[in-house]
Amino acid sequence: MITVWTYDWVPNGPRGHVRDIRLRWALEEAGLDYVVKSVPFDGRGPDHIARQPFGQIPFIDDGEVTLFESGACLLYIARKSEVLMPRDGKGEADVTQWLIAALNSVEMVSVPWWFIDKPGQGDNPLGGWLRSRFERLDAALGDRDWFAQSGFSVADIMMADTLRVPLKRGALDTYPKLIAYVERALARPAFKKAYDDQLAHFAAGDRARAS
Repeated sequence: MITVWTYDWVPNGPRGHVRDIRLRWALEEAGLDYVVKSVPFDGRGPDHIARQPFGQIPFIDDGEVTLFESGACLLYIARKSEVLMPRDGKGEADVTQWLIAALNSVEMVSVPWWFIDKPGQGDNPLGGWLRSRFERLDAALGDRDWFAQSGFSVADIMMADTLRVPLKRGALDTYPKLIAYVERALARPAFKKAYDDQLAHFAAGDRARAS
């Protein structure tokens, strides 16, 4: 059974977006057994650093395997289930490239854009760069439902999660195909369960801190 490690608590703002949700979503899609355990949000100690050198989450344990970084964890989980990644070399390569594209070509722009985006303070200096990424992404998706040729995969878990904040902030308003793509992904029961479970986890953290 895979153990997914996350924080015991986070402030309200990031709830529903903390990156253990990517792993929860993948495990739900794959139907793999897992448990969720916590490390303290405050006072991250040497045991945490030994498993995640940047003091972040998520990381996983699976027998003798301990792995950090959500992208690496998603690829590890995907290789356990044909639901998330095809078994032929060409199909696996296609899924892998789109997962890495979500991290290296989209999220590396969208996250700093998000952090410096302040309503009422004029144009975001990263706005043009982000729009160029979305234009290329929109063209690449074309008329397909999912990015990999084989269909829904772990690449879509990463890509759709990466696009959730830009969708909320209106950055996808001129890209209806990308809006429909994200909404299609988030309508999946596995995402809904992962999302609800994460919110419940942090609500339990609220109660623990209050007591």
